[in-house]
Amino acid sequence: MSELRRMLPSGNALFVFEAAARSGSFTAAAAELNVTQPAVSRMLARFEQYLGVRLFDRTAAGATLTEEGDLLFRRVLDGFRSIETGLREIEKRRSGTETVTLSVSTAFTTHWLMPRIDKLQRQFPGVDLRFQLISGSLRGPVENVDLGMRFSSQDDPQPNGALVMKEVMVPICSPAYRQFDAPTKGQAEGNTIINLADTPADWVSKYSEFLTGRIGASKALSFSDYAIVVQAALLGQGIALGWLTVTSHWLLTGALVPASATLTTTGRLCKLVYPPNRPIRPVVAEIRDWIAEELRNDLVKIDRLYPKLGLLAASY
Repeated sequence: MSELRRMLPSGNALFVFEAAARSGSFTAAAAELNVTQPAVSRMLARFEQYLGVRLFDRTAAGATLTEEGDLLFRRVLDGFRSIETGLREIEKRRSGTETVTLSVSTAFTTHWLMPRIDKLQRQFPGVDLRFQLISGSLRGPVENVDLGMRFSSQDDPQPNGALVMKEVMVPICSPAYRQFDAPTKGQAEGNTIINLADTPADWVSKYSEFLTGRIGASKALSFSDYAIVVQAALLGQGIALGWLTVTSHWLLTGALVPASATLTTTGRLCKLVYPPNRPIRPVVAEIRDWIAEELRNDLVKIDRLYPKLGLLAASY
């Protein structure tokens, strides 16, 4: 922070710069900050002189950011938003409310969390949930959130991650799709395979047959969002590879059923991870443990429904 102070002529320079950059007008910035337009102009001129670069192109129509100005504005905006979020969280804590931000997939949120969000809110009435959603495969660093669901290898110690379960998948489809009525003699209908675009599509080769009775050449659908993959399977459009961290709710309700008696495992682990640069808050740890326990309860029940799968033993 001492280095930042050295790089700025004054702390107020950032507020004046942000207001002028956001509004595109020194006059509008002056009105917002309750100072005169010449004061804003002088402050920004001193700021540019101090940095040794031009931040604005000044025209009769207003002020537009230079390339360097745009770079600084984006960084300042991120910083101000982070500070504002922190201040709002302090205010909410003072009033008995905490904010918890989760970095999870749209599929997990849509198909696993939403059916029980009321249960989660009853369990944690003083928590406001926010979501950083990922449409495809879960990847990327866990930053600027409280908790993120990620997959990692078993060799990765990841001290800031808590095990949810091993990565286990099973082909899934709707009951109607599995109860296939064979076409008339001389016709053959193959399975439609529903894939997630950024994952290997060769998982089908590991299965010699499915429980649908279809024997013709297979067709394929591919989506970049796994939430849509699962939705297509729910609507009876084909067979998808079902990650149990997403599909366990629908397997329990019977809206989806296994399309094979064989599981797929990868050796990877599903974990709930908190950022390494700060300690986990007690309420975040409680939500993490609640998610892991809810999912385990799902798997215990599914294991009773389909004991031949050996699902529970494969998951832990």
